[in-house]
Amino acid sequence: MSQQQLEQAFLNDLDKRLWNAADRLRSSIDAANYKHIVLGLIFLKYISDSFMARREELKEEFKDPNSLYFLGEDASEEELETELEERDYYIEKNVFWVPRAARWDFLKNQSALDFPQEIMCQDGKEKKITSVNRLVDNAFDEIENANSKLKGILNRISGYQLDDDKLAELITAFSLTDFSNPVFDGKKLNLSSHDILGHVYEYFLGEFALAEGKQGGQYYTPKSIVNLIIEMLKPYEGRIYDPAMCKRYMSEI
Repeated sequence: MSQQQLEQAFLNDLDKRLWNAADRLRSSIDAANYKHIVLGLIFLKYISDSFMARREELKEEFKDPNSLYFLGEDASEEELETELEERDYYIEKNVFWVPRAARWDFLKNQSALDFPQEIMCQDGKEKKITSVNRLVDNAFDEIENANSKLKGILNRISGYQLDDDKLAELITAFSLTDFSNPVFDGKKLNLSSHDILGHVYEYFLGEFALAEGKQGGQYYTPKSIVNLIIEMLKPYEGRIYDPAMCKRYMSEI
């Protein structure tokens, strides 16, 4: 199997695995609302994976004498950990800063515990969390507060009232996917996390469109139509047909 075939097989498997997990846990929530929960979680997983991948890179550079980031032979684990929490190391690589309470492993671990529970937020204050839904919403709050580009963009999920147990299962199911280090059939792939995220988003939007029925087109346009529109907007060869000019010509004869 070629690298390209391997990558496509991985994407197909990922699509089906994530969708089956999501659809199985949908319960009575209709697709129009459920998509906000699922797509929000996928984005949360993606930025968390990107953050952790950068974190692993930094760990290696801090210990590498040939790196500009080398901290010295005598650097303690505590010093390394403190340095890993420096926001600038992530921003310089266009990686969103993800606070502790929004990192995927934290969400996975906390969602398996009893509620209510107290968690430490980025501002150093403790916050009482009453459910898994609130745990996820708090993660969105933390991320928006830490990244001005995302302010007002992330959709909160508590209002959709998905059962806490089902949401916890969804978090566990999505934990099996690593956007930053994709491996399939024992082989590491060359796909970037952006490629995987875009592919999964497109697949899920298509499935939600089918699930919602005729209203699906309001938020999903098939890739083939998008490509056609692009070619019409920026044609490089052939005869250009402009309906507006045609109408003007017909009115003059």
